[in-house]
Amino acid sequence: MTGMHGWTAQDTARRVRGREVRAAEVAEAALARMAAANPAINAVVQPLEAEARAAAAAVDAALDRGEDPGPLAGVPVTVKVNVDQAGCATTNGLKLQAGHRAAEDNPVVASLRRAGAVILGRTNTPAFSVRWFCANDLHGATRNPRDPALTPGGSSGGAAAATAAGIGAIGHGTDIGGSVRFPAYACGIHGLRPSFGRVAAWNPSLPERDIGGQVMAVSGPLARSVGDLRLALAAMAAPDDRDPWWVPAPLEGPPLPRRAALCVAPEGMAVEPVVEAALREAARRLRDAGWQVEEQDALPPLREPALLQARLWLAMLPRGGMEMVEREGEAASLAVYRHMAALCPPPDLAQFQDALTRRATLIREWNLFLRRFPLVLMPTSGRAPFPDGLDTQGAEAFAGIIEAQLTQVGLPLLGLPGLAVQVGAALGEGVQLVGPRFREDLLLAAGEAIAPAPISPADPLLV
Repeated sequence: MTGMHGWTAQDTARRVRGREVRAAEVAEAALARMAAANPAINAVVQPLEAEARAAAAAVDAALDRGEDPGPLAGVPVTVKVNVDQAGCATTNGLKLQAGHRAAEDNPVVASLRRAGAVILGRTNTPAFSVRWFCANDLHGATRNPRDPALTPGGSSGGAAAATAAGIGAIGHGTDIGGSVRFPAYACGIHGLRPSFGRVAAWNPSLPERDIGGQVMAVSGPLARSVGDLRLALAAMAAPDDRDPWWVPAPLEGPPLPRRAALCVAPEGMAVEPVVEAALREAARRLRDAGWQVEEQDALPPLREPALLQARLWLAMLPRGGMEMVEREGEAASLAVYRHMAALCPPPDLAQFQDALTRRATLIREWNLFLRRFPLVLMPTSGRAPFPDGLDTQGAEAFAGIIEAQLTQVGLPLLGLPGLAVQVGAALGEGVQLVGPRFREDLLLAAGEAIAPAPISPADPLLV
């Protein structure tokens, strides 16, 4: 029988707030699970035992005083190493930043603390958070707890592997090109990329990001239950004036028609049989839950947004970005950036401006489509999780990966929310839900219809 480490965040918070269990007990169980499981997967690269015990004690003390410790009271969580956390190194998987120390919390970390979360440690990411794989020369490689021959995903591979293995109920991740959704898919759990502007985030210790990153990157949660994603989103979406892009949008919107579009192969992308089977099973479950699901051969553009996403992102390379990649000298990320630059050369000023201008037109097209179909069911990836390290096998292998990840890369340019939902027990049996901006509530409701039961933690010691 699964112990406390297998509880959902909802169950943990309810039991702690109800005084059925002390937050300190939950923290000790979580730390024990981390000590047992993490050596096999290297997901948490900076354990924070003392800090976790202090946070749990603070939750218990607040309850003893009759105060509300927050909606995540005593819930064990992890935080990705590419966001500032006071007193910790914001390494982003880089030797160049190994000695970097943050003096204050990123807004998303501050929001988790205020909500009563207990941070167990910081999770791994590939160098520069650039790959759909999770290894670097500073922290080493993270292994998939369900199958170490496969990637745990990236860039939030540490967050996904930790959460899948029961090291925390919620993992914090970031997503500019699938870095929450694909690791969730790869590790057999759920992950939410919120709408752009939903979750306040900013690294005080680092220079301001280029505009491409500013308008596409988000922070979001990974969890073993869809309900836990809802709880985590509510905590993460707290206001913070340090993020000028944060939007005070309600977490629940007005009723919308329960009408979904199923698109198995957007823009003709190749889709493996296991992926198509998961999509059709998810559609069946939605219909059983009262949704009208219509199969569509075509959606608004995704290939063009994917190209423009890369163009806006890679604009930083001639502005000192490639120089830093070369100074780091990490072979895999250096190869990935070179492959990306070959497929989509960094833009000149006119191309950059054209990309930002075209973005508005593409968002408009999607907004109008989502008026007809408030929910879109599509692949998370065209392929089952890749063999680990596949992106280091040359340009042809990388081009195949990029094609399979079309639905990951196209979404961030549009600012739309995306939910990766695990449908079956096997890896590859996952789907992606997309909806209107700031309607994560719709995605989560549909996700619960597809996957109503929590996922049991994987045991990497038995793999």
